[in-house]
Amino acid sequence: MATTIGHQLIAYFKGANEELRKVVWPTKQETIRSTIAVIALSLGAGLFFWLLDLVFNFGLSKLLIK
Repeated sequence: MATTIGHQLIAYFKGANEELRKVVWPTKQETIRSTIAVIALSLGAGLFFWLLDLVFNFGLSKLLIK
């Protein structure tokens, strides 16, 4: 005979298993497209912030040298 905690644990795992069956997993093509999008956006954001840093660095160096 299981304890109350044992019953709760069994119910938890049954519920988790049911929820996993409801998950719609992405196809290989969707995963590839999403990965490419994440990489492209990360590179774009990195480039933007690098250029922004160059502009601020240039502006501050002109202010501090004068």
